[in-house]
Amino acid sequence: MDFLVIQALTGLASASSLFLVASGLSLIFGVTRIVNFAHGSLFMLGAYIAWTLTDALGWADHAGPLGFWGGVLASALMVAALGALIEIVILRRIYHAPPLFPLLATFGLALMIEDLVRLIWGPEDLLGPRAPGLDGAVTILGQKLPSYDLALIALGPLVLGGLWLLLHRTHWGVLVRAATQDRAMVGALGVNQARLFTGVFALGTFLAALGGAVQIPREAVHHALDMQIIVEAFVIVVIGGLGNVAGAFLAAVLVAELNAFGILLFPRIGLVLLFLVMAVVLVLRPHGLLGRPESEPRAAVAPTVDPWRPTGPTGWAVGLALAGGLALLPLVADAYVLSVATEILIFALFAASLHLMMGVGGMVSFGHAAFFGLGAYGAALATLGWGAPMAVGLVTGPLLALAGAAVAGWLCVRLSGVYLAMLTLAFAQIVWSVVFQWQDVTGGDNGLLGMWPDRWASDPAVFFWLTLGLCGGAIALTRHIAFSPMGYALRACRDSVRRAEAIGLDRARAQWVGFVLAGGLAGLAGALFAYLKGSVFPDVLGIPVSVDALVMVLLGGLGSLTGPLVGAVAYKTLAIVVSSWTDHWPLILGALIVGLVIAAPDGLTGLAHRLAAAGRHGRRAGRS
Repeated sequence: MDFLVIQALTGLASASSLFLVASGLSLIFGVTRIVNFAHGSLFMLGAYIAWTLTDALGWADHAGPLGFWGGVLASALMVAALGALIEIVILRRIYHAPPLFPLLATFGLALMIEDLVRLIWGPEDLLGPRAPGLDGAVTILGQKLPSYDLALIALGPLVLGGLWLLLHRTHWGVLVRAATQDRAMVGALGVNQARLFTGVFALGTFLAALGGAVQIPREAVHHALDMQIIVEAFVIVVIGGLGNVAGAFLAAVLVAELNAFGILLFPRIGLVLLFLVMAVVLVLRPHGLLGRPESEPRAAVAPTVDPWRPTGPTGWAVGLALAGGLALLPLVADAYVLSVATEILIFALFAASLHLMMGVGGMVSFGHAAFFGLGAYGAALATLGWGAPMAVGLVTGPLLALAGAAVAGWLCVRLSGVYLAMLTLAFAQIVWSVVFQWQDVTGGDNGLLGMWPDRWASDPAVFFWLTLGLCGGAIALTRHIAFSPMGYALRACRDSVRRAEAIGLDRARAQWVGFVLAGGLAGLAGALFAYLKGSVFPDVLGIPVSVDALVMVLLGGLGSLTGPLVGAVAYKTLAIVVSSWTDHWPLILGALIVGLVIAAPDGLTGLAHRLAAAGRHGRRAGRS
């Protein structure tokens, strides 16, 4: 019993730091509708700056408790100033962009911050100083508990109370709560939205950095903190209810206690317990524990302004000419170039499958890698477990992905927006956990090795042609689906759920079918990827692969069926080329992504369309 009490108190101490991060993320999303992927990076930056001020510069040694807590507060204020600068210089320029494009910008910022942290502080873990006066332990029921944990347990409710007073007893807080409910109405009433957004972003950043700073006496500071914390923060915000600070506090306590007891009580599912709980909460409470249903659900994907047009004879001629040109590549390229080109083709299909779900169906996915990975493992198990030829593996992989998408989609289409996206993330993490721990079948973290193409397709040129044919056919299928009756139904549900249901469309059925088809196409890409690499590891199911797919789709542009193809080619080519030039490729790639988002907030295809339109206008003006 005494051990359980201490473990629970340790969980409460962790909950305070998690609450600080999650409350900041909740406030930012509630007001600005930005899915801030860089929030974890700002948390990490707060920890590094706090370590510099309190340890490297000796504030904690020279001024005692005042120096330590002064360093913690100063680091949070410095990062908050940086957050305000980011909002003014970058995010303010793209508020008019489709709702998910700020996510792409914050992803670029996350890449830049992570590489800058590694460049400034090095790759080694850094141990922070003890808080003066709180470096001992207290005895509770015969067990030792660090004194600093008690301070953190008190910090969480104090911050919650301060935020409640700020949001309910000040004029600025009233505006923030009003903007959370209806920011368009707040703007119509004459409120300066630019200042409000900057203030909210700075406050959210301050809370994130403070959460990182107060953790330095408890755990080492390292450059992987951003990804570690951002996933938990998103889970907490979704479980508690978007934009609800009290819900974030309740969810932070729940998540922290799950982390504290999960491995002890449920060792077999400890890795995925958090996502199982989130999935159950979202199924039972689609808007989180304390969230409230919105009167009109906000579309995560902006409606199409100009209706897409089916591909005409000219479009098909261009597509066939491009495919023919690519088919000649093996005649002039070496094995390495063919391998890179094959990988780009595979990821173009992966991005196109996600675009079918997002751009056509309006369903955002943070866990699309689940179906990519299921396709890869399905092909690997068919080849290595059954001794089946590659043709069987290329069928088994997509079928396994289709089955997984059928199960996940049945649950996910009940939700919308970020809640749907987070449920897909939960499904992906559950599948990853099963693959990681089922060593007898999947090989666990050792993966499955030695699944090369059959002899007839072992030549890089032949495998490239095979991949070109399969990916080209599958991408053409996505275009056919988009202009089929089902595709029009999906687009109707994307643009307006109420109108679609009013004319008799079965929204849930249409979206489920679209979800399953997208999963199956991603599975085909995963199967081809497995044969290309000759091995499969749990990483193919990981969050970074899902993020890569999102980046490719958004970079190319959601408003065009060619967008994901352009985005995949641009992103993968940039990543490969820049990484071959320098070890600091994340910094350069992140800066390029941010620059492209600012220059082309509707994606690369949108930029191309605008340039073409400007050229036509200029030629007409010249003739007149």
